[in-house]
This record gives sequence, C-alpha cells and structure tokens, in this order.
Amino acid sequence: MEKLLTIRQVANATGLSVHTLRYYENIGLLSSIHRNKNGYRCYTTDDIAWIDFLTRLKATGMPISAMLEIAELKRQGDSTLTKRRIILEEHYVAVEQHIMEMQNHLQLLAKKIVIYKEMEKNHESTQ
Repeated sequence: MEKLLTIRQVANATGLSVHTLRYYENIGLLSSIHRNKNGYRCYTTDDIAWIDFLTRLKATGMPISAMLEIAELKRQGDSTLTKRRIILEEHYVAVEQHIMEMQNHLQLLAKKIVIYKEMEKNHESTQ
C-alpha cells in the first residue's frame, strides 16, 4: 500500500508552502487530492510528481494561466495529449529564446568585467 503524505510533509518535500499547496488546489492546479476520514489532505506519489512538474513549469516562467490550461486538459484525459504537447513545445521555444538572450547578456557582462579589470590595472600603474 502506498504511503500517503500530509500537506506539511509535501510542503517540506517540495519546498512549497502549505499556503501555496492550498492555493494550487483552490485554483484547480491540484484537483485530485484525497482527504482522509478526518478531512485532512492525503498526497500520493503521483500528486508529488505533478507538483514537481508544476514547480518546474513555474521556474521556467510559465504563467499560471497556461499551467491551469494544462491541468484542465490533463483532467480531460489522453484525448488531450496533443494539445498538452503543443503547449509545452511553445513554452520550450520561449524558454530557449530567453536562455539565448540571457547568454548574450552574460557575454556582455563578461566583456565589461574584463574591461574594468584592465582599467583597474592601468589606474593602479599610474599611481
């Protein structure tokens, strides 16, 4: 039998707050969280995997509205696999573009650091 986790255990395991987990449930990102006979939330390993996926989507800058769309499509079943894949592919391209932009910014910073180091050397040698 699978061990079920409390909301506090899931918060500790995922790094999300209890408040965030409740919020995700309230808005529909988490929809299948079962409750025990006392009404406490009981999370499964599948729930944790879904929360991990949502956390990664958020970390890559996906808006909650797109995450909600994926969650709703997932609830509708396998007939929505293509739609979900397309959303993820579009997001993948956006993340790739952002990474390229950040790499360009990083290169500019590296060049500026080299320039400042050279300027420091020149300034120290003239004193």
